[in-house]
Amino acid sequence: MLMFPAFFESWTPSNLNSEHRLGQKRIFKLFLIFADCLFVTDYFTRTPRKLNAFRSFASVELFHFNVPDDTVVAVWNLITFKEQGGTFGDSCPDHNVTVYFRSGAPPVINPLRTRFPHDTIVPGVFAVTLTWTLPNRTTGVFNVTSPLPGQWFLAAHLPKDEGKISVKGLYEECQYLFQPQLIVQRLIGISVLYPGYFIDQMIPAHNRSVLYKVFIPNYISQVKVQLADCSTRNKSTENCPLLLKIRARAPPLHNSSSMDCQEQSICELDTALPSWKQWYYILVERYLGNVDVYFRIRVQVKDCSKATVLKGSSAFNMPQSFGTAVGVSLSEALPPAGLPSLSWNVSEQNPFLLSGDSIAYLAPASDTNKCWPIRPTLRNELDTFSVHFYIFFGPNISVPPDRATVFAINLMPVLDSGGVLNMELRLNVSSMKGENLTVFGCLNHGMPLPLPDNSTAKCESESITGFILSVNGTSNATKLRIPYPQTGTWYLSLHSLCATDHGLEACSNVTAEVYLRSYLTPCINDCGTYGQCKLLRTNNYLYAACECKAGWDGWGCTDNSEAYSYGFQLLSTLLLCLSNLMFVPPVAIAVRSHYLLEASVYIFTMFFSTFYHACDQPGIVVFCIMEYDVLQFCDFLGSLMSVWVTVISMARLKSIIKQVLYLLGAMLLSMALQLDRHGLWNLLGPSLFALGIMAIAWTVRTIRRRRCYPPTWKRWVFYLFPGTTIATSAVALYAFVETEENYFYIHSIWHMLIAGSVGFLLPPRAKPDAKVTPMQRRRGCGYQLCVNEHEEMGLVDSAVITINSICTS
Repeated sequence: MLMFPAFFESWTPSNLNSEHRLGQKRIFKLFLIFADCLFVTDYFTRTPRKLNAFRSFASVELFHFNVPDDTVVAVWNLITFKEQGGTFGDSCPDHNVTVYFRSGAPPVINPLRTRFPHDTIVPGVFAVTLTWTLPNRTTGVFNVTSPLPGQWFLAAHLPKDEGKISVKGLYEECQYLFQPQLIVQRLIGISVLYPGYFIDQMIPAHNRSVLYKVFIPNYISQVKVQLADCSTRNKSTENCPLLLKIRARAPPLHNSSSMDCQEQSICELDTALPSWKQWYYILVERYLGNVDVYFRIRVQVKDCSKATVLKGSSAFNMPQSFGTAVGVSLSEALPPAGLPSLSWNVSEQNPFLLSGDSIAYLAPASDTNKCWPIRPTLRNELDTFSVHFYIFFGPNISVPPDRATVFAINLMPVLDSGGVLNMELRLNVSSMKGENLTVFGCLNHGMPLPLPDNSTAKCESESITGFILSVNGTSNATKLRIPYPQTGTWYLSLHSLCATDHGLEACSNVTAEVYLRSYLTPCINDCGTYGQCKLLRTNNYLYAACECKAGWDGWGCTDNSEAYSYGFQLLSTLLLCLSNLMFVPPVAIAVRSHYLLEASVYIFTMFFSTFYHACDQPGIVVFCIMEYDVLQFCDFLGSLMSVWVTVISMARLKSIIKQVLYLLGAMLLSMALQLDRHGLWNLLGPSLFALGIMAIAWTVRTIRRRRCYPPTWKRWVFYLFPGTTIATSAVALYAFVETEENYFYIHSIWHMLIAGSVGFLLPPRAKPDAKVTPMQRRRGCGYQLCVNEHEEMGLVDSAVITINSICTS
């Protein structure tokens, strides 16, 4: 961590566009505002990760950063580079990289423009697209002036591809690596204001502004910043050359709430319904240059914590023991005696106003019309991202006609932001008593927003916007889902209004009864029938996302615009399963030729390939006779063993050697499949080794016979050449043509071609040796080598020969 006087070094690359340079100028302007402050620079980086083509949020790379408090500028340096085979990927295509930013929770993105499930809230995000400026490297910058402190999340991905299925290890894959870096500069030593205290301040001539911050606790309904007694060079002036700004959680921006104090003797800036338990930053800027500006500043708040005392348990379905739900009064928490160095004088006109030499204190005003009793909820954790929030003496609750009913739902920092917050509200129609009643609910983060007693029924304030729910006699149930909610406290305010001739008005004497259910789930509706909810992790952060199948898409796998129909799913399943029946002819040929071991391998392959593909379907036409992993292993093992035994049988080895090779191949292939089932060498290695054994055996026979083996041209033209061509075509389709869209029929053709090639390549039956008539006796002992003519035709095992020993006396 480095500490130095305020200046800004440019981390912006030279190839940035004009928008980035404009952002840089704004940052320079910001640093001129705080030119007399002391800054601390912090640097954070993350390990480069491989980016994937976007299919769902489960395919994006998520990065997690923490922005410190009092940060005035955050600069993300986004580095992307290509790799291919351990070297720079200059020949890789240029795919744009899209990066999303969000504060407080992971970004909810929708690059494919799919439909979200009903009643789902989509929070806003920032997006940056990186284009390639160099053959193998590009860099981008994302500047945030006065960012919100706390957790920031980045999500990066490549564009959606065509879904090609490639064999692992067939060629060097292009990899796109992404590495974000964060550089922040934060202020230290910001002056802290205490509510109720008037303090004399000055902006020196060499400064342009001064920054303060004040902490706003719970149950504050209004924050008012007052600036008075403005003067220059110890002379009061009618036109106060100051501009007042305020913002929650971070230093003010150009569009923050502001007040021009030039035309006012006492300048006041109000913030209604402020965020609770947050720092508010106050910026005082001046217009005149080279002049010392003197002023007095005070922050006044309205405290409504006294209104949270419950006066009856029956009205709110809560016992008396819960009292004020949270916290104490601000006037009790921060007494004037907290500043012992001041000498206090009590004013006779206002006993709550105390004054000192340079500081005056005004006790917080009471406001009983803004805050209502807040009912806590009981948190019950069932599993990861599976949390229920129970209401005491609920879930049926009463909503009185004259006041709002408020509930607090607390989401744990970091732990709960990776799921989905669900709210369900249902009205008991029998409690309406014939009135045309509507119950409105306002869900907001940070503080409760009261609903107005008029027809607008808005769920917003000057700086905060919430989410509204409503139920009535016609539509008595509603639901609200918030994917990746911000952590902290969420407040739900329920208020009932009745429809009259003049619009919606407060009900006279009807207490509505509603059923409220709030809970946290990993995914929306568990991703439905055509999706799978996956629990993902990036470093120490957990989050959940849906992975859709069968053409379904969307955040909750509810977008069926490109979904497979039931008939299409049934057709693809039948094609993949019934295409394995092409192994029936090779099995018959093997049995007829007395190749019983080979026939058993083909039967094994046909059986498990059929049921593996019946279980591997993405839709609802699925049938699994055992665990998916077992079926996949047996299918891969059967396929490789079919190639192995076919090629070894073509070598025409001795029976004992052939059986040893069969057994050895089964054990080695099982081991290889456990190591990597999708590797290229799992298929290519055994095939090349078996072809090598066959080539050696054929070469030895060719040398011994001094003629080509197999010796007949019919064997080459009608069996070996067609079988080899069919097998090569099958491998080419499998390796270069197969994609996710054409998988069901290309892979079915692969099944049929492989089975057909086996029928051509399997050698014919080895016929028994014909008996040879003994030759006439000769003088002396000798040996005669009798060669079976069928073996010369390439039809039997060359190792089977007849040796007759003839001895003459």
